[in-house]
Amino acid sequence: MLERFKVPDDIAVRVDQAVMRQAVEDIFKAFDMPEAEAEASADVLLYADIRGIDSHGVSNMMRAYVAGFRAAQINPTPLARRERDTLGAISYDCDNGLGIAQSRMFMEEACKRAKDTGVAVVTAYNGQHYGPSAYYAHLALAHDMIGISMTTGGLLVTPTQGAERLLGLNPIGIAAPSDAEVPFIFDASMSSVAANKIQLLRRVDGNVAPGWISDAEGAPVMEESPVLEGFMMLPLGGTREIGSHKGFGLAMLVEILCGVLTGTGGGPFRRQGTAHYFMAYDVGAFCDVATFKKDMDDYLRALLDCKPAPGESRVVYPGIPEHEAELERRAEGIPYHPEVIEWFKKTMADLGVTDDLP
Repeated sequence: MLERFKVPDDIAVRVDQAVMRQAVEDIFKAFDMPEAEAEASADVLLYADIRGIDSHGVSNMMRAYVAGFRAAQINPTPLARRERDTLGAISYDCDNGLGIAQSRMFMEEACKRAKDTGVAVVTAYNGQHYGPSAYYAHLALAHDMIGISMTTGGLLVTPTQGAERLLGLNPIGIAAPSDAEVPFIFDASMSSVAANKIQLLRRVDGNVAPGWISDAEGAPVMEESPVLEGFMMLPLGGTREIGSHKGFGLAMLVEILCGVLTGTGGGPFRRQGTAHYFMAYDVGAFCDVATFKKDMDDYLRALLDCKPAPGESRVVYPGIPEHEAELERRAEGIPYHPEVIEWFKKTMADLGVTDDLP
């Protein structure tokens, strides 16, 4: 994560992951979520925080989920229903359930089916936010599979050269197994930057970088700037001259594979909540697993050994920064802004839940 998003060390409150995990589970259970689903939900959020994906951890997402439960916009006790099932393709209706509580099951189902079919896809619609895409892609590694996951994010992105919010943030997560090296785990929104990171910037009084947002009229903001009122997110790439048409196209891909493919529409025509996509490739169906992992190791090591550009100290591939964050945060605790801890304490007190937070 870029330095501009990080909580300054001199004010950060370090919390052991087990303490925060218990707080999250207790809040979910206070809204009548069953224990197993509360544990599954906490696992997704703490995965994000432990691995440095702070934009999708507890500091932003718990506020949204609590607000959703209080407004009766999220079903705490959904019954996910399998609507279609044809060999390597399954589709679920989520019954307006919280994605972080349900989606591990969907990815595991894709992996289970891929053992028989080589490649399998599970789609899910009529759901709610599912957290970081990397979490679900990562699950495939234990099965010697390549995992891919996508979801329709908030409708905050304007198309290249446009001035309307017609695209979601639409993250894509991809994971591929390796042997000795840290596995490749990629997770990124198809917007210039994750919108939740704008919330992190506001919390630390930071500025947006050039090419991240447009003003309310659609003009790209191409200088360091405070977060503007009425802004729109730009596609990955920022402007046409530096490749935003690529982010635009990939954001459309996610709209199509998640929303249109589930029969619930894309962009501003979405129906029945948030839609997700989970895909598993069984490596053994295509080549020898040991050979694949050896080839991945060779390639990943070459990337790590790449000569750095002037002014840079090293090259890292997706998965390395998160791995290093996990090692540090498991040992030292997860750094939270004091305002986040205050929110948790107040919310838990309001719910009549005891907290052990510092």
